[in-house]
Amino acid sequence: MLIPCLACDSKFRPDEFFEACSDYNRGMDLVSWTCPCCGNRDDLRVLPGELGFGYPSRGRFDVLDRVRVPGLRRQRGELRLDISLDRSSWHVPSRLRQPV
Repeated sequence: MLIPCLACDSKFRPDEFFEACSDYNRGMDLVSWTCPCCGNRDDLRVLPGELGFGYPSRGRFDVLDRVRVPGLRRQRGELRLDISLDRSSWHVPSRLRQPV
């Protein structure tokens, strides 16, 4: 299974893809991902069996493209999102927001 970057069409093994996730926004249920090849930053939603790529708009997230990832699972934690596929798992931490 290879997961594409929608900007440069590079393809990544799940380990490479999910290790490039840097932040989980629990309120919007979004993961920030930066392509290791082109540096493009995407927001995505991890859903059972798929990734939803899109953008935040008017306080919600609009999914524009879906990439099927059979067997993909997720578990929301208090300060992170746990992602699992087959026998592998990844933890994407929530960045603590500083009060303004």
